Amino acid sequence: MTMIEPLKQQRLYEKVADKLQDLISAGELSAGDRLPNERALAEQFGVSRTVIREASKALAVKGLIEVKPGQGTFVVNATGDTLSQSFQTMLGLDSGVGSQENLVEVREILEPEIAYRAALRARPEDVRALQQAVAAMDKWMHDMPRYIQADNAFHLALAVATQNVFVPRLMASVVDVLQEHRGRIFHTEGGPARGQDHHKRILRAVEEGAPEAAREAMRSHLAQVRRDSTQHPRPLDTR
Repeated sequence: MTMIEPLKQQRLYEKVADKLQDLISAGELSAGDRLPNERALAEQFGVSRTVIREASKALAVKGLIEVKPGQGTFVVNATGDTLSQSFQTMLGLDSGVGSQENLVEVREILEPEIAYRAALRARPEDVRALQQAVAAMDKWMHDMPRYIQADNAFHLALAVATQNVFVPRLMASVVDVLQEHRGRIFHTEGGPARGQDHHKRILRAVEEGAPEAAREAMRSHLAQVRRDSTQHPRPLDTR
């Protein structure tokens, strides 16, 4: 009988995000509805404003809400997570070596063009999100869970920077099944440092508005990912 792994403890902001997503799915919050402000939501849920902020970021990545500076936070699409959930389920059905190879290939198809469009369209807040993710990876170079969390945030921030609401939903699904791959790379000698060098090249290209350079930097990064992820044949615990 296949062993069942223990369930991961859910973070508080994820619980809040799930509750808001349930309200959207149930139709209690409809497309175009404005959410209460951070303070009001924090009081309603009995959590800090930081938790509300992180929950909002998670929902924005899924394309369910949009933050409009000076106006508020609005529901974008009541069924916006359907594509994300379906794709995540499909990718999660098979965790074998062949599936992981296919996942790398999916990234090679998608992410260079995501980087290209991010360099063309990134807003100041998108650039700040990328810079914060890179700074976090620098800080947590020897802490695998936190490094991987920041790595995920970097790639999702690139997706958001394309200004295409479907791209973050798609990439959120891919990111959710990348944990094993990122664990392999983290445990490969020099892997995190090599990855961080590529991240900084991608960031620099986005900062400079250089789409071709961003595309090539991402291609180089994914080539490094492919090489480094083969160094550890067995799945690794990334919790």
